[in-house]
Amino acid sequence: MTSIDKTFCDKALNYFINLKTQKNLPSGINIMNPYINIETKNVTKKFFTKYFKDDKKRILAFGINPGRFGGGVTGISFTDPVALKNFCGIENKFEKRKELSSEFIYLFISKYGGAAKFYSKYFLSALYPLALIRDGKNYNFYDDKKIFKLLKPAIVNSIKTHLEFGCRDDTVICLGRKNYFYLDEINKKNKFFKNIKVLDHPRYIMQYRRKLLRRYLDEYLNAFNY
Repeated sequence: MTSIDKTFCDKALNYFINLKTQKNLPSGINIMNPYINIETKNVTKKFFTKYFKDDKKRILAFGINPGRFGGGVTGISFTDPVALKNFCGIENKFEKRKELSSEFIYLFISKYGGAAKFYSKYFLSALYPLALIRDGKNYNFYDDKKIFKLLKPAIVNSIKTHLEFGCRDDTVICLGRKNYFYLDEINKKNKFFKNIKVLDHPRYIMQYRRKLLRRYLDEYLNAFNY
């Protein structure tokens, strides 16, 4: 990072738009790096400038790794092209396809008080910052121990960098209970965060627990209202 990277926005953008794709993954596992796309770079810059052009410390919420229809396209965690336009007010040229995790997150953010209020205090991200694909479907970094071992150094570096560009270390929110197992393992060794709060993952809720949507929205509101 350079001396001109002063705001949360500057530091975060410097990290994300310069992410490199890991080269040594097994055959059949592909990585989507949306930041090589000009449109993704443009909307990411607009999003970060709109919500993070300050020096506030923010509480970090980590998902697993971006989905191929959400952050894997827009470059913004848990934000599909529809949410980017309708909830964040950022026009984009992407196919207007919804993603389940994004749908839940922006239902929650709406109840929280809107994107401006939410992002003034929180930052949504992912333990591994790029989308993983296998057989044309989303793939999680922990679906294979060998994959996790290969990606672990990048994950540790990502967490460290998030703290450097303005995320707080007193508490982190982990989205996904299996995700928590891996974050907790890393945190015990590296002592990044003093406390980890864990919630069910948005995709799990929308895919398997949609009938309990109101309850889960309340759980998120309680977890994030502190």
